[in-house]
Amino acid sequence: MTRRTFELLITVTVAIPAFAQESAKPEAGVRLTVYNDNHALVKDRRMLDEPLKAGINLIRFRDVASTIDATSVYFRSLTDALASVVEQNYEFDLVNADKLLRKYIDKPITAHTADGQVYEGTLMSFDQRQLVLAKDREKGPIFMVERGENIKRIQFSSLPEGLLTRPTLVWELATGKEGKHTVEVSYIANNIRWRADYNLVLNPDDTKIDVSGWVTLENNTGTAYKDAAVKLLAGDPRIDFRNFNFGFGQDYYKIMMTKLAPTTQKGDDVSRAFGEYRMYTLPEATTVNNNQIKQIELINTPGVAVTKTFLYDGAKMQWQWIGWYEDPGFGREENKKVNVLIEIENRADRNLGIALPKGKCRVYKKDTDGALEFIGEDQIDHTSRDERVVLYIGDAFDIVGERKQTDFRKISRTVFEEAFEIKVRNHKKEAVTVKVLEKLYRWSEWEIIKKSSDFEKLNSRTVIFPVEIKPDGEAVVTYRVRYRHP
Repeated sequence: MTRRTFELLITVTVAIPAFAQESAKPEAGVRLTVYNDNHALVKDRRMLDEPLKAGINLIRFRDVASTIDATSVYFRSLTDALASVVEQNYEFDLVNADKLLRKYIDKPITAHTADGQVYEGTLMSFDQRQLVLAKDREKGPIFMVERGENIKRIQFSSLPEGLLTRPTLVWELATGKEGKHTVEVSYIANNIRWRADYNLVLNPDDTKIDVSGWVTLENNTGTAYKDAAVKLLAGDPRIDFRNFNFGFGQDYYKIMMTKLAPTTQKGDDVSRAFGEYRMYTLPEATTVNNNQIKQIELINTPGVAVTKTFLYDGAKMQWQWIGWYEDPGFGREENKKVNVLIEIENRADRNLGIALPKGKCRVYKKDTDGALEFIGEDQIDHTSRDERVVLYIGDAFDIVGERKQTDFRKISRTVFEEAFEIKVRNHKKEAVTVKVLEKLYRWSEWEIIKKSSDFEKLNSRTVIFPVEIKPDGEAVVTYRVRYRHP
């Protein structure tokens, strides 16, 4: 989420007509809108501690986030719509030992040491190793007291001016109404985020999966939000794929296989559309403590239909769509691993059809003794309904592939041919179908002029040869492709 987006959201939040302000109930409470990318919009409504007088008041608004973006603060009084902040300061000079000592230079302190000694005097100076105290500034004596474990206690007479125990907004506030004021303060805080975590349990024949989705909320803003109403916003800015570097295997396959035809069917979605994003509202207020990771169940859907896919992409290489690759050795690097994928069509008729926020998916399966065993994990991006989720959960142990270039022939300056042989061996006790993925990476104008079996055209630069392999069997795919460059 960009800073500009946050500014717009704040504008939308606070641009309330006058009649709405007058009818708003002045009830205290905190509302959080948490974003995926480590930010939150905090809306803190409370009654000020002290009554205000008509005119200018000095107000300290405590317990704000220590990670606050002070430039994002927006104030409004629910008691006096005309009240305004004349000047604002964010004070974060919080108390620690050295700050206290710095404030007490030329003032009396008492230091107690580990061996029971007590030193009283004026603090002349200090550093990390020692304190320098004078019993009498004119006559002495001068004590140099070792710090560290030697100092057990230091006594100060009072807390000096200008030190705070909590991050505080300090305002000069102008109002025409005397008495207690209820105010609402909105600001952006950093170091608070949310993510989705999914636990998926496969059935014995790998055709269905039970989906349990959890919100994981992590707060490191330096303050707690008690009984907060929490909203979670899911969404990402646009990604430019023009210079995207296409890899191989499951990553390449995922990019190509997410699209499905749209339908009018919808699942039981707990989110709602908010602009171009999805908004999740937690059903009950919850306390979000500082330095806490909180989990709340978001989705619980059993029996979601899935497909298990074996994918073999033998060309282990990176490439770009705009390239013209005429080096005969390009693409020869071999990958022998066969990927294991779980494909989920996010549709209502598959018992899903809901907006899925991005997060980690952990996949489990029951063993013969009934115990769940972990079999892999993968990350998913934000996924709308009627889109496909592809999870890469590992590589097959008993299925092995090999790929080799059998010919490369330059017909002319702009035309050449290339031939390959791909072998896939199945050492399992049951037959399997493997998708052999081949990327036509040398140029966009190509033609497969010979082939050992039919293929599916995945897109303008990619084909898949689906092959069935018997138990302890081997399948061989061969093809010859001709490229023409303008």
